[in-house]
Formats: sequence, structure tokens, C-alpha cells
Amino acid sequence: MAVGRGAIWRSDWFLAVAAATCAIFWLSRGAFFSGLGNPLVLGAVFVWLFVVILGSALSAVRHADHLAARFGEPSGTLILTLAVTFIEVMSISAIMLHGDPNPTLVRDTLIAVIMISLNGLVGLSLLIGGLRHREQAYNLQGANAYLGLILPLAVLSVVLPDYTVTTAGPTLSWQQRFVLAVFSIALYCAFLAIQTGRHRGYFTLGDEPGHAKRGEGGGSVPFHVAMLAAYLIPVVYLAEQMAHPVDYVIETLKQPTILGGVAIALLVTSPEGASAVRAAHANHLQRSINILFGSVLSSIGLTVPIMLGVVYWYDLPITMGVQHADLVVLLLTLALSIVTFSSGRTNVLQGAVHLLLFVCFLLLIVQG
Repeated sequence: MAVGRGAIWRSDWFLAVAAATCAIFWLSRGAFFSGLGNPLVLGAVFVWLFVVILGSALSAVRHADHLAARFGEPSGTLILTLAVTFIEVMSISAIMLHGDPNPTLVRDTLIAVIMISLNGLVGLSLLIGGLRHREQAYNLQGANAYLGLILPLAVLSVVLPDYTVTTAGPTLSWQQRFVLAVFSIALYCAFLAIQTGRHRGYFTLGDEPGHAKRGEGGGSVPFHVAMLAAYLIPVVYLAEQMAHPVDYVIETLKQPTILGGVAIALLVTSPEGASAVRAAHANHLQRSINILFGSVLSSIGLTVPIMLGVVYWYDLPITMGVQHADLVVLLLTLALSIVTFSSGRTNVLQGAVHLLLFVCFLLLIVQG
């Protein structure tokens, strides 16, 4: 048993790296940030912080996955969702509350999550799965349930503000934000109820491995709870430190503000995105869809309402409406997702189209 415990602790060596990084930045008292005018220092500090935060997030999700397997449903899905949502909320809050106000950060992060998940990761999963298995099957009812919520919530969150007249610009009044937040949380809770209750069969296919098999491994429940909390602490502190180079790039170098949202979206989508691609490679496309669509739905249904509460509490400006070329790409992504997931089977061509749309999104960041 001692050997088993030793192996478990050795698998969490990255916690020492995260703790050491926190200690270095705390003791330096901002010394690293004084040299951000040097491109090498700027790049090194950002990459260092990004890698450590990403590694901590991956480890936190791994322990949340163990707890999810132990507690079963619906607690399992809720634990995983709350862990990823916490990382996303703390990352956005750290950047929003540091430096000059960034009213578009919530919108930019949401758009980046949608583009990375529904185009980049979906495209990569379908392409890899199609090349290896020719065609892959999934439960059409489950995909429709996800899209049935993602489409209206996405449009209400980032398209409708362009057309309201109560406030100037692509914004919502506080009453409209309140209604959006309540509706988003209510619909997400309703979805969680059907996913883990009477319609859980919509989200499985044949003999694909279920959720309970994902977190198998050693360690007690208190151990995984403690390690989950231990990994989330560096995420919170280092996200605040990463706000310095992100703000420098956006405010001083006058780069597109969406870069901050893309950085946060990469942190949020990477932990489960890797699992989704591996699942598609192993011909478990249903699991891949559950992960990627679930990530988008939790960002819209949970993160957006929480952040609306944060900006109201701190009296911060917020711009929700997406405009110009980004609006076109967003609507095209939602329409393409309906077409792709309308037959119950996918192939390599669909993956290639989604990846092409993701490349268009990246090009628009550079030359919008």
C-alpha cells in the first residue's frame, strides 16, 4: 500500500513546480514585470506563467475526474464542470481587475472558447477520427440537446446586444443582464438534470466507456479533494500574475484585445480538449462530443452569468456584442455545427471544414 501511495504522490510532482513558481513571483515583488519592454523577457514570463497555469489546470481536472468517478452522477458531472468553470472565472477576473478596464474580455473569452472547441478541437477530432476509422457514429439526440441550448444562449449572449436599443453600443442594461444570467443558469441546470437523469441515454452510444471509468486510479477521496484544492491555489495566484504581461501586450503594444480572451480560452479548453481528441482517435466520438460541447455550454451557461455578477459588483464596464467579421464567423460556426451533427455519423471532410473555419478565425485576429 505504501508503494501505491508513493506512486500517487510521484504523479503529482508538478505541484512542487507550481508552488516554486508562486514563491518566486511572490518574493520577486514585481521585478519580472519591470522588464516587460524587452521582448525576450515578455515572451519568457508569459510562456513560463502560461505553462505552469496550464499544468496546474490539467492536474486539477485530473483530480476532479477521480472525484467524479467516485461520487457518480450527477455529482460527477457537477464536480468537473465547477472545477473548469472556477479556473475560467478566476482567470477572467484576474485580468479584468488588473490594469485598465477591459470591457470586452468576457465576450472575447466566450468567442474564443466557442471557436477553439466547436471549430479547432471538433475539427481535429473529426479529422483524426475520420482518417483512422473512416466514419464515426454518435448519439444524434445528445448532440441535438447540446446544440439546442448552445445556439440560443450564444445568440442571446453575444449577438442580441448588437440590436438592443436600451443602451448605447453592443451592450445590455443591468436588467437585461440579470434576465440573461437567470435564464442561462436555469437552462444549464435543466440540461444537467436531463443529462444525469431520465435522458442520460442520449449522451452514450452502445458500449462506449462511461464516465465512471474515466477517473479510475488510486487515492482516497480526501486525498483528491486536497490535491484539487492545492492545484487551484496556484491557478488563482498565477492567473493574477499573468494579467501583467497580457495587459502590457494589449494596452502598451496596442495588440488586439481578443488575445487576452484567446489566452484564457486555451487554458480552459486544453485540459479536456486533449481528452476529446484522444477519445476520437480511439473511436469514442460520443465522449469527445460530450467533452467539447459540454465545455462550450458551461462557458455560456455558468461562466457568463457569474462574470455578469462580478462586473455588476465591481461596477465595471462590459461589452457583450460581437461585431463585424467575428459575428459572421460565429454565426457560420453555429450553422456549420448544425449541419455537421445532423446525421449521426461524421467523416474526415467535416473535420477539415471545421479546421478551415478555425484558421479563418485566427487570421481575423491578426488582420480583422
